[in-house]
Amino acid sequence: MTLHDEQRQTLTGPDGLPVLTYIQGTRDGHPWADLAEVVGPDPVPSILTSMSGWAVSGSVELGEQLMQHGAHVMRHAHNMHFDLVSDPSPSEWSTINLPDGLHIAPCDRPARDLFPAWRAAFSPEHPDHSHGSDEQALETQLAPLLTGEVLGPVMPCSTLATDEADRVIAGVIVTDRDGLPWIATVFRRPDPRYAGLGSALLRRMLADAAASGLTEMALVVSDGNRARHLYEKLGFELTSTSLTVVVP
Repeated sequence: MTLHDEQRQTLTGPDGLPVLTYIQGTRDGHPWADLAEVVGPDPVPSILTSMSGWAVSGSVELGEQLMQHGAHVMRHAHNMHFDLVSDPSPSEWSTINLPDGLHIAPCDRPARDLFPAWRAAFSPEHPDHSHGSDEQALETQLAPLLTGEVLGPVMPCSTLATDEADRVIAGVIVTDRDGLPWIATVFRRPDPRYAGLGSALLRRMLADAAASGLTEMALVVSDGNRARHLYEKLGFELTSTSLTVVVP
């Protein structure tokens, strides 16, 4: 049995045969078929009929087929994986210093405390920018993430950086995604004073995760996000590419 098998849902075709399996969730207010896998004949007609308004995350091929029928792209992303056992992080990563005046803090604060730095990190030009009002971004994205409604509960290796006034400046949020440690978001205020802070927090988090006994770490990075180069430099390897589309 592979990861997620126990939680997978099945979509059947008109003849009752399975055509698609997926993990059901919610994404930006849409019902979400995550990690969708084609398991039978052409699933597109059944998806169009039964999943109108759903977000579907699967292969590029499946996404492009749905786009031919009017689906629009929500996210084009690359899945990446870090093996903490065969490629352990250097021990010195656990003691990397932060810029003057910043401190490490646990991720145990309400979403509103993280929101100003998180929102500022993803400008309108960023591929992961959340369109809509600040309140919508807070209530549909960041808050559900921190409460575990979207990608599972926040893990102890998650970490924040705060300034001398105890304001959140940056963070790395890791969740337990059905047993897989998952980097759900990495953010920092876009201020030159904090250049390199995201990298420092990631290194410290990976070292802490390995020290706590975790064996792997995974993430998804949007196509066009320059952070992909940082992940590759740290040792993450590309495993697959996916499209998330919204079914018309």
